[in-house]
Amino acid sequence: MWLDLTQYLWIIWLVFVFLFIVVELLTLEFTFLMIAAGSLLGGLGTNLLGGPWWLQIGLAAVISGLLIFTIRPLLLKALKKSADPAKSNVDALFDLGGRVTTRFVEGAGIVKLDNGETWTARLARQAPDAALDEGDRVVVTRVDGASVEVAPEGSAEAPGSPGV
Repeated sequence: MWLDLTQYLWIIWLVFVFLFIVVELLTLEFTFLMIAAGSLLGGLGTNLLGGPWWLQIGLAAVISGLLIFTIRPLLLKALKKSADPAKSNVDALFDLGGRVTTRFVEGAGIVKLDNGETWTARLARQAPDAALDEGDRVVVTRVDGASVEVAPEGSAEAPGSPGV
């Protein structure tokens, strides 16, 4: 009278594959994609060939592990190789030049960066005695919240400053 659930294992394998693909779409790390492929090939494939449940689970685990440690690193490497190397957002501000628009008083003023943005600025800790007037060139050395730290362009404190 007991129902033999092993005849419905193929449905369980399909549900696992579907769930792993959904999780992969949320994480985008290729880990759950490899587990889904292992479940599809090892679990469902062995089920359709008539293998016992323990062999299905074992092959799904082995194939998933092999895919994670062989194919996944290659996919991640290919994905990172095609990534845009250009800096963006706050990272793009470091070493960016600018011009003082408001004279620095007590180490604070306003600068217009070469990308067109206007920022409140403080003198860099390495150059606390520098006097900056309107029109002086500066280089961003650090971003701190909504303000930037700047050093006079051409000074030893301004890393990577171009000698314009």
